[in-house]
Amino acid sequence: MSSCCRELSRPSESPSETLSRPLPVGRGRSDPEAAQVEVWARDLERASAEDLLSWAYASFGDALTVATSFQAEGVVILDLLHELGLPARVLTVDTGRLPEETLELVDRIRSRYGLRVEIVYPRAEDVSDLVRAGGPNLFLESPENRLRCCSVRKVEPFRRALEGAACWVSGLRRSQGGARSQARRLELDRVNRAGGGLLKINPLLDWSEEQVWERIRERRIPYHALYDRGYRSIGCAPCTRASRPSEGERASRWWWESGPKECGLHPRLVPLGGSGGDVAVGPGLGGAQ
Repeated sequence: MSSCCRELSRPSESPSETLSRPLPVGRGRSDPEAAQVEVWARDLERASAEDLLSWAYASFGDALTVATSFQAEGVVILDLLHELGLPARVLTVDTGRLPEETLELVDRIRSRYGLRVEIVYPRAEDVSDLVRAGGPNLFLESPENRLRCCSVRKVEPFRRALEGAACWVSGLRRSQGGARSQARRLELDRVNRAGGGLLKINPLLDWSEEQVWERIRERRIPYHALYDRGYRSIGCAPCTRASRPSEGERASRWWWESGPKECGLHPRLVPLGGSGGDVAVGPGLGGAQ
């Protein structure tokens, strides 16, 4: 029996005990055993954003990756890491259809925090094949074609970039609705890495939209210019518009669709202990922050 399994015979640690104990050396780069991840997830459920980020860095060090599309949540996470003095790899995907304001913000964030931002691109041949088969705006034709576009332009380069990571940090919040309301602070991600060995943390999970903006204002964090033009969620330029007063936070993403406002980066994982193991519920239930 592995040491990980032996630990499960003891009572669950309190969140403070879990936060003070990093993962065993080398454990982060192998496939985490689902039962142990469930213990961590349960114990970390009430941890603050700062404590969760500190625990993750103590556990994974250079194998910790912050993935951000430079929306409000993403820049808050980068500011928290800076305040805590925790270096981390910062990753973003340039789909080829981003608003110019997104790229301008990348430069402002780099200057503010002295960060090296790793920009990942889709494979040129995949984009060429996609456009040749369906045209440049195939995403307007059906949800299936839209997800195909998301897969080529965002999901594939994102998964490729995570090949060397042990844990990635996301800006998901439960109040964004949909499948996100079922997310947990710590998840085992077997959709973005089918072979396992990848954890995901959501440090802002219980933050409200108002709390995010309070932090931005108080810390004077650079933010995306489109927020000042009525946007509440920002992705690719042709797939995002300004929000209307009565809409939810993500309703302006792919607004011509009635289904889930997601692209596939954030698989919803059924709680590991609740149904005989961890189950990824489809790429169509994931989403970009």
